[in-house]
Amino acid sequence: MPKRLTAREYAFLGLGILFWAAFVILLGKDTSWDFRNYHWYAPYALLNHRMGIDVAVAHQASYYNPYLDIPFYWMAAHTRAWIALAVLGAAQGANIVPLYLMARSALRVDVPASDLKIMAGALSVLGMVGALTLTEFGTTYYDNVMSVFVLTGLTILVLNRDTLRHGPLGKGAALSAAAGLVTGMAMGLKLPELPFCAGFAAALLALGGSWKHQLTRLAAGGIAGVIGFAICSGPWMLYMYQLTGNPLFPYFNDYWKSPLALETSYRDLRFVPAHFWRQLFFPILFTLDWHVADDLGFQDIRVMLAYLLVIAASLVWLFRRESRDPLLDKRVGAVLFAFSAASYLSWLRTFAIYRYVILYEMLAPLLIIGAVGLLPLSRRNRYLALAALCAACLLTARSDFLERAPIEDPYVEAALPPILRPDRTMVVMTGDTPMGFIATTLPRQIPVLRIDGWMVQPRDGTRLTRDMKRRVAAHLQSGGDLYLIADAGDMGRARDALADYRLAIRWPECQQFDTNLIGTYQWCPLSRKS
Repeated sequence: MPKRLTAREYAFLGLGILFWAAFVILLGKDTSWDFRNYHWYAPYALLNHRMGIDVAVAHQASYYNPYLDIPFYWMAAHTRAWIALAVLGAAQGANIVPLYLMARSALRVDVPASDLKIMAGALSVLGMVGALTLTEFGTTYYDNVMSVFVLTGLTILVLNRDTLRHGPLGKGAALSAAAGLVTGMAMGLKLPELPFCAGFAAALLALGGSWKHQLTRLAAGGIAGVIGFAICSGPWMLYMYQLTGNPLFPYFNDYWKSPLALETSYRDLRFVPAHFWRQLFFPILFTLDWHVADDLGFQDIRVMLAYLLVIAASLVWLFRRESRDPLLDKRVGAVLFAFSAASYLSWLRTFAIYRYVILYEMLAPLLIIGAVGLLPLSRRNRYLALAALCAACLLTARSDFLERAPIEDPYVEAALPPILRPDRTMVVMTGDTPMGFIATTLPRQIPVLRIDGWMVQPRDGTRLTRDMKRRVAAHLQSGGDLYLIADAGDMGRARDALADYRLAIRWPECQQFDTNLIGTYQWCPLSRKS
């Protein structure tokens, strides 16, 4: 098949991207926990120099690398809401391009070229309609934005597999470096993309060739990957180190020992399976019950099927019993299998959170075709098996779409009561409820301190808490106004947290307010407790 795309193929890909842009507009605004917590607040804090003013507003996420959030925040804050959502949908829909290019290059089906393109298009569309993939459209989790980077790196390897395996070393190094750069950038922008870097290294090895070609690919891809990571994460990590003494603050603070936080890792290990048998059957477990591996609901069997079939096909391949007419190019199959296996094992040990590997939902159709194509069955029986598997995936999938808000401007708005002396006002927050987005609606001269939440509590003994207690006391001593923002249903916890600061809520003066996203909150003046 010609390497260059035809006008019809460009039209298909362009219309696909536009479709997902329109789909996101129809869904409406993201109101997810993470968006309300930090995806809106983090870029606001960076662009408005809040890091030395606010404290832990978005819990641990207050200190995440905000570079990934800046484009959407800037668009949503300075253009119309529907424009920002359309661009976000187009970026997420762009996954269809690398999926199509890989399928187009890898399929080995005895049909006319035009039919092969239709099959590649169908596979790419099927990869875009996984249960959690659909749920994440229009959200700022960005797992399906980072997948564009990772799939692009993988596509470079697939499309240039012959050159990388046998071609000039210089050209192979350049291609490996290009693929490594975009993969490293993905990890730099979002650290949970780390497992895919391990998968990328395995894919480079799976291409085969002489030891010179393999060493050249690994060196070039690895160096470029480190550069990509440094570009997208290095400045922020350096800033965090200067600010807190921990470049990954607050994570791994048991190693870095920043006095601002507890000497613990702060990692979310709720889903990481500890026992061998649980690790072995983990894809089956989270397919039967999504609570095993995520906080977002979904039902989809495709990842489990890919997992089981890839293991079966690998054993058949190992014992040289595979079909002599595979449905995918064997070298592509080796690359995809190696990439998926290494990424999966790394993910299983570090995160085990399903949405971090949402890319597997997109790759699953290609993995399933590659695996079934290696089984020692007649071509007709393999086609029937694939048709049955495809139907099962589509019929059993269920997406639990998150609640969305109407599209209106401004993108984020809170109906806060009038603040008489903003230059003499301080706000404290309590509880675990995500309220970072509310902080962005306050006058910029007002500092916001979350004195109680996931990361800090009034009695934790950290320097962050000691500093906040000193700031609150000094603010009241100077005659400033102090207010509380808390979830309307969590005022008992607010009262207890404030008691540790020797503060009392002036209950008769509390006012309830809401926002244009979701939730009802309390705005209460505070005074020193006698």
